Amino acid sequence: MPRTAEKVESLAREDGELLDALEAALDVAETEGTVEWSDVSDEMTSGQWGRLIEKGLLVDADGSGFVVDDPGGVREALTDDDVSDAAASGDEESSWSSYDKIAGVGALAMMAGYTLSSVRNAIGGTLDALFGPLEAMLPFYVVVMVLAMLTGLYSTLLQANLMDMDKMSEYQERMSEIQEKRKAAKERGDDEALDRIQQEQMEAMGDQMGMFKEQIRPMVWIMLLTIPVFLWMYWMLQTGQIEGQTVVLPLLGETGWRAGILGPLQAWILWYFLCSMGFTQIIRKSLNIQTTPT
Repeated sequence: MPRTAEKVESLAREDGELLDALEAALDVAETEGTVEWSDVSDEMTSGQWGRLIEKGLLVDADGSGFVVDDPGGVREALTDDDVSDAAASGDEESSWSSYDKIAGVGALAMMAGYTLSSVRNAIGGTLDALFGPLEAMLPFYVVVMVLAMLTGLYSTLLQANLMDMDKMSEYQERMSEIQEKRKAAKERGDDEALDRIQQEQMEAMGDQMGMFKEQIRPMVWIMLLTIPVFLWMYWMLQTGQIEGQTVVLPLLGETGWRAGILGPLQAWILWYFLCSMGFTQIIRKSLNIQTTPT
């Protein structure tokens, strides 16, 4: 029973509708002894049917259909509060909260500072009260290093806390399983299986969207906090407050902060990204934080 409950709870986290599909299959199996796809095709999609088989909740009955593995355990799990909570939690995790949406709108609004001087001056002047004393004590290239370390730290922490790595891994695992099944069906020339797998791939598009939302969610918070920092540096350069200062870049030597390096890429942007990438890797290793699914 514990193993069955774990399987059902895993389905609930993945998609609450799979519980309805499992219950429909269980009802038919208890009445008829076995269940086939044609018996429940009106109750579920082929992708859901395949998922129940993959999870081992439906097992082949020697070619005469399928039976529910541990039907008593499945029935008990379907009425378990933990499974119901897992289904609700899975639905909740798949959508952004109102705070996430506000952060996204705020980040987009702040991006206007790159083209609108009024927005840039307002943000730059406000943050200058915070970063100005630091810039007065240190060379600008050190200030940029400090800001890059700061943004790298909170970016790493936001990714670690806002991205559900287990859910991301489940998405990737399912897509990998579909690709393997498709390859095997092609090798044996099973057109019927290919049609079913094609339908399952179409339904898995929802998984890809969920994976994208998981990835982009921390990004809006990172942008909300990082864009003002970037605008302050840009504001400092635009107002000429660090006029005459230079920076020594790898392979390029000493150059002015606003010197063009490659197209629109200026020296100050390159220096920030080099520092940010370096500090971010150090922070991840030091804190043993994983920001990609396994």
